[in-house]
Amino acid sequence: MTDPFAAVRPLLAEHAEIERALADPAVHADAGRARTLGRRYAELNRVVGAYRAFEAARDDAQAAAELAELGGDDAAELAAELPALRAAEADAAEHLRRVLVPRDPDDGRDVILEIKAGEGGEESALFAGDLLRMYLRYAERRGWSTQVLESTESGLGGYKDVQVAIKARSVEDPADGVWANLKYEGGVHRVQRVPVTESQGRIHTSAAGVLVFPEVDDPGEVEIDPNDLRIDVFRSSGPGGQSVNTTDSAVRITHLPTGIVVSMQNEKSQLQNREQAMRVLRARLLAARQEAQAAEAADLRRSQVRTVDRSERIRTYNFPENRIADHRTGYKAYNLDQVLDGDLEPVIRSAVDADEAARLAAAGA
Repeated sequence: MTDPFAAVRPLLAEHAEIERALADPAVHADAGRARTLGRRYAELNRVVGAYRAFEAARDDAQAAAELAELGGDDAAELAAELPALRAAEADAAEHLRRVLVPRDPDDGRDVILEIKAGEGGEESALFAGDLLRMYLRYAERRGWSTQVLESTESGLGGYKDVQVAIKARSVEDPADGVWANLKYEGGVHRVQRVPVTESQGRIHTSAAGVLVFPEVDDPGEVEIDPNDLRIDVFRSSGPGGQSVNTTDSAVRITHLPTGIVVSMQNEKSQLQNREQAMRVLRARLLAARQEAQAAEAADLRRSQVRTVDRSERIRTYNFPENRIADHRTGYKAYNLDQVLDGDLEPVIRSAVDADEAARLAAAGA
């Protein structure tokens, strides 16, 4: 008889091997490698836990069936309990099957999230600021830390462009990781409301774009040839071109093979800005590599909801109706004010559930 869970065996062995590695102090001398191993260990913990629960439920059902067949004083009671034990075994088997469906290996990663104002001028920049506050408050609710890496403000206090790093303090289950939840946010977010600049009270539609990149833990994971970089330094400046720094501390890094450009000027020193720029560059290169792999093998795409088309309109925020609508999942609610205050979990959950359903369907096909 074929073991339906034969795929668990190598995962159990990998789990034990990583557990031994994490017990070695030498591994923790390399913070990047230790974090990568820890993320994989947390992912495998779900499989190990589900398999052990299945084994326990299966053993309980088998033991009850064998004792009931032997007869004795407890035979009738055991026979009566057997249907519930069989049902528990089936539930545990189904949970294990779901856990074994390949999930995004980056789910436990932290992210770099970028919001860009689109068409709509100042209104779009103000909406970008609303989105930033929404994500910051959502991160606060989740106990995640945030750091604004770079920002370009607009004249009315919005943002033409802002980048923020979002990090989890610890991730025991990859499903709770920052990337696992925020990867679905990439795309075009549309807003419908009366802009502050509108004197006639007419409703306008504008949009802002959101990009989400998984952050690279280990710099060696994305190797960058120094000869492929052009690094320019310049003087930092604030709104209106007024100098906010008297030294050339701002940094612009261009990755020549891909044309990716990253600029940083928020930090006070050139070295700090360069480190932050390299951090963002690695994340963008990792994302570009993954998107290229997904394009080459569409059947292996890890997410059916998260699109690599950054021009796709994914959500509408309608202020007059206090309505939030996700166009990919069909989710709709009339609590936009609460969502913008960080109550984003139900919206994100609709994307997570839709993605999981698609992956389960693909695994059963």
